[in-house]
Amino acid sequence: MRRDPASSLALPLWRSRLLIMLLLLGLAVLAGRAIYLQGLNKDFLQQQGQSRYSRIVELNAQRGKITDRYGEILAISAPVKSVWADPQKVNATPEQLQALAQLLEMDITDLRKRVLDQDKRFVYLRRQLSPEMASGVANLKIAGVYLKREFYRYYPTGDVAAHITGFADIDGKGQEGVELAWEDILTGEHGSRRVIKDRIGRVIESVEKIRSPKPGQNLMLSIDSKIQYLAHRELKRAVKANQAKAGSVIVLDVPTGEVLGLANYPSYNPNQRSTIRPGTTRNRALVDVFEPGSTLKPFAVAVAMEIGKINPNTLFHTSPGMLKIGNATIRDVRNKGTISVSQVIQESSNVGAAKIALMLPPKTLWEMLSRSGFGMPTGANFPGEENGRLRPYHKWRPIEQATMSYGHGISVNLMQLARAYTLFAAGGELKPVSLLKRDAPPVGQQVISRETALAMSRMLETVVQPGGTGLQAKVNGYRVAGKTGTAHKPLEGGMKGYAKNRYISTFVGYAPVSNPRLVVAVMIDEPSAGQYYGGAVAAPLFSQVMSGALRQLRVPHDALGNIVTSPLPIKLENEG
Repeated sequence: MRRDPASSLALPLWRSRLLIMLLLLGLAVLAGRAIYLQGLNKDFLQQQGQSRYSRIVELNAQRGKITDRYGEILAISAPVKSVWADPQKVNATPEQLQALAQLLEMDITDLRKRVLDQDKRFVYLRRQLSPEMASGVANLKIAGVYLKREFYRYYPTGDVAAHITGFADIDGKGQEGVELAWEDILTGEHGSRRVIKDRIGRVIESVEKIRSPKPGQNLMLSIDSKIQYLAHRELKRAVKANQAKAGSVIVLDVPTGEVLGLANYPSYNPNQRSTIRPGTTRNRALVDVFEPGSTLKPFAVAVAMEIGKINPNTLFHTSPGMLKIGNATIRDVRNKGTISVSQVIQESSNVGAAKIALMLPPKTLWEMLSRSGFGMPTGANFPGEENGRLRPYHKWRPIEQATMSYGHGISVNLMQLARAYTLFAAGGELKPVSLLKRDAPPVGQQVISRETALAMSRMLETVVQPGGTGLQAKVNGYRVAGKTGTAHKPLEGGMKGYAKNRYISTFVGYAPVSNPRLVVAVMIDEPSAGQYYGGAVAAPLFSQVMSGALRQLRVPHDALGNIVTSPLPIKLENEG
């Protein structure tokens, strides 16, 4: 029997039913998947879709400006572009990479290594481009290579105020000086915005601002830019002329305690950080300590006068120009014979100062030095400031108490020394110092009586008069009071004793004496041009800085009879 060809092609009934069931099952699976994706997992899918074209971009905050007391810019941030790449998205021809390397002044091998590193999603190619470079990168239109807005920190005064401002790194974080000390105030808060990018990562539309960037606060310093420039210029000349290792100058405003000028040399240019040599960023005036030499003599004399032990006319026998204490000998430059307390200051007698110090209970001298600010922070809030060394009085031996009267066995920084002299310039009141501009004069601490301070001023004024060690500190038209200092430097490497031919030369003084306005403190480290006494090395620098600063501030003359057209010939005979 022959089969019907049509019937031989027909599927069995069970097979057709199975096929229908499979089709229905497939439809059910697809429907369930659609419900899951469109209903239960809708947010995830939308995020994934948006991530293909929508991005959240960080908006950098602008760092606050640093200005001097009159608003002159000392540090400012300018917007620039940096170029970066996402190696997993980079799609560039060899010609494009070669052009990019030339534009960025990079080695082509280094560039390829960076942009083809598939283990990274973000690599900087070059930071803070010039406008021409940024435009050139944009014109290359390389997929996976992007431009990012950043800020470049610029310091208009360069090396003149570098030790005050410090600097911020390439990411805008303070590293030294004021930039570091007031980082929390200067830095802002970054913002963000949502943008739409095309397939090669270019922003084609800004959708919304999620959070606006909050710029940092501006900071107004106490510095007077003109006085700062003057101090830096004259210090640089003095260091070079004396073939010294380094030097520092501080100019303080007596009524307010504000720092009007602070210079160190050698200095550095914060705009050229790649050229900075090790050690040049250190603010020596605050982070270096030294033995102040005879500039400390007025403090022993002041406390002895305060407690009634002596007066300016009390006589001391200093013959034969030396004083033995145990196995040690204290010497003057020459035998000064019998001299008054005023002459101890004027002629800088070590023997006289030691005898005065030994009249005092150790605790009394220690309290005077401590209340004058030695051995403790100045309040300038400068990062890395050293407190110096003022040993506890109960550990003093007689020789240590004696030598401390003329600045050996104690270490200070220059800011402490400048601040301490506000005692004599401000009627016995120790002024707190500030690197920020103040709205009103602060209340200081009364350390000695006004009468003692005035008596010390009269004695300190004789230092810059004939017979004194600081004659070269005179300022044309002004009465000046101050004190010279010369100290051997301690041996390095933890060795005890002092180097024979290495000195610290200092001068600290104020003017005009009739109504003190400025304190200027000078320190020259290791002068080696022949002269090393403070009266020959530091006093002339004091005169130049004080003279220029008083003129800049238009402070009236108080010694009209002393105005001369040329400096007097000076011959230094002795120095403490």
